[in-house]
Amino acid sequence: MTQRPGTMRLACMFSSVLLFGAAGLLLFISLQDPTELTSQQAPGIKFSRPRQPHQDLPAGGSKDGDLEVPTERVSRDLSSRAPRGLTLPVPDQPQPLLQRGTRLRLRQRRRRLLIKKMPAVVTIPANSSDTPFIRPGPRTLDGHWISLHRSQQERKRVMQEACAKYRASSNRRAVTPRHVSRIFVEDRHRVLYCEVPKAGCSNWKRVLMVLAGLASSTADIQHNTVHYGSALKRLDTFDRQGILHRLSTYTKMLFVREPFERLVSAFRDKFEHPNSYYHPVFGKAILARYRANASREALRTGSGVRFPEFVQYLLDVHRPVGMDIHWDHVSRLCSPCLIDYDFVGKFESMEDDANFFLSLIHAPQNLTFPRFKDRHSQEARTTARIAHHYFAQLSALQRQRTYDFYYMDYLMFNYSKPFVDLY
Repeated sequence: MTQRPGTMRLACMFSSVLLFGAAGLLLFISLQDPTELTSQQAPGIKFSRPRQPHQDLPAGGSKDGDLEVPTERVSRDLSSRAPRGLTLPVPDQPQPLLQRGTRLRLRQRRRRLLIKKMPAVVTIPANSSDTPFIRPGPRTLDGHWISLHRSQQERKRVMQEACAKYRASSNRRAVTPRHVSRIFVEDRHRVLYCEVPKAGCSNWKRVLMVLAGLASSTADIQHNTVHYGSALKRLDTFDRQGILHRLSTYTKMLFVREPFERLVSAFRDKFEHPNSYYHPVFGKAILARYRANASREALRTGSGVRFPEFVQYLLDVHRPVGMDIHWDHVSRLCSPCLIDYDFVGKFESMEDDANFFLSLIHAPQNLTFPRFKDRHSQEARTTARIAHHYFAQLSALQRQRTYDFYYMDYLMFNYSKPFVDLY
């Protein structure tokens, strides 16, 4: 039986449509972007371009005025940096002069190679304090390093909780040059150090000078060079952009000390030894206000201030002479509720904390924190026992008021009450 010509044409057209559809489907599959097929294979992969080398912003400019930043603390959490080697670079784009088909083939080939090199599961951690940490330099043992890292996490947690409870308004304040006036800058290793006097600051400045290439050894740097030279820059000498850039990208650290011990150390250093500044400026005013029947010689020189007289001056809201950095609160010197420090060290564990920090910033292997006493080297360092001896000269009320004066430092840095009768 013979088919009609119309029926044959319809069958041919139908066959042609099927063939064209199959060919189109094959072409679509061959051109599909292979990276779209990997979402089930490697969750957590984040493609990002490698960061460009950092260009420091120039110093100078105005130091006045608030820095226009939201005061959620400007920081880069040291313990939250992503482990090295896990940031996957985006392949370079082909040259624009290539033909469209060539560019497509090159891009597909590079994507296939990248996908083959990917591990089955990779997680790029976000910037949070509970993420994996950076492995230290070879000078540190893993177990000891992990213990020190956990100690840092705990110190930061306690400090942040104290700030959240008592300094809630800090989050709405702007960072001003005054807030960073005690912070020293070391650009080569990208370090910001907030100076807390009587907590190892002289030796820390020596370390920064060696890191900056200004000296070959900490032992070669004299006391006057450390404190009266201009080798190290302060953060408030930079303009707004320079301050903000360093606060957001450099490693920020401070070292603290038990407040009563720090106070006694300052008193012994400034008032029990000859001093051409503290005796005439502070000593004369203290003796004139707080010592009955002071001798003419004492009023002339300002020498011989006793510890109870010094504490009277400290606690007086109408002090005859202003506050000094050697006995001011750490919370005022370094503004830790406004600036989120990456590293909080303690004078009591100085050697471990300092050398741990040097490992984290990849300091030279031969650089360690110096142990020598900067001044009055023949005199014993101020210890808890020595501090108790001085505070025993005070009444219970004076001890309580002194504790209240330093209460935020005790709370933020988790120091125990030095006397059992304090509340």
